[in-house]
Amino acid sequence: MAATALFCAKPDRAWAGAWPIPDGKTQAIAKYERQAADEGFTPEGHLVAIDHREEENLSLFVEHGLTSRLTLQARAGLTRGHDRFVRYEGRGPLELGLRYAVFASDRSVAAVYVGAAQAGAGRNAGYAAPGRGEADLEARLLLGRSGVVRGREAFVDVQVAHLSRSGLSDETRLDATLGVRPSRNWLLLAQAYGGEAQSRAVPSRWLKTELSVARSFQRWSVQAGWRETVSGRETARDQGLIVAVWRGF
Repeated sequence: MAATALFCAKPDRAWAGAWPIPDGKTQAIAKYERQAADEGFTPEGHLVAIDHREEENLSLFVEHGLTSRLTLQARAGLTRGHDRFVRYEGRGPLELGLRYAVFASDRSVAAVYVGAAQAGAGRNAGYAAPGRGEADLEARLLLGRSGVVRGREAFVDVQVAHLSRSGLSDETRLDATLGVRPSRNWLLLAQAYGGEAQSRAVPSRWLKTELSVARSFQRWSVQAGWRETVSGRETARDQGLIVAVWRGF
């Protein structure tokens, strides 16, 4: 069956990143993430044992619809962690940017995002020591498609980004999300996050996957899942729990 026949409805806006937040509306996401690693990928992509490391992050992400097409987004948080050599605790990265829906229909959306970030006290890159990094400039293209597949609401969201980083290597990233709603109040999410640090002598690469389930309670939603690094080069094999609470205003 052709894709145009599979998709025919709008997604749950709380989960599809490419879609704009409606004018005057706000969405807030509080998230807890714990990632730990005892293995890492070599420059050739082989798994080897490394010294144990772990990190916890608590963040607040807020989106606000400035117009029907323009969305303001911001993120702040706290971080703490340790490895064999150092313990750290403090502010996480600060992010601020704008997302504009260049094209939007009942089934599809194309958007662009530009933003800036100030590095935090923790690992601002998975391949770097804690505290490294200064400021980032990001440009991102977001594409979304939504509809009904075999009687169930679904959406796909694909994003490509370039980060110009001060104090760290520039990065190219590719993120993808598939969401399926088996019933009115439940949502299943499968996500992948890939990237490469371009300007390093031996480029660091990573591919992370995340599987989660979410339950809606009117304007509230609760999400729980598991994220892990499944392949890479010059990066740790992090894995751990993700818990989030969503609220629309």
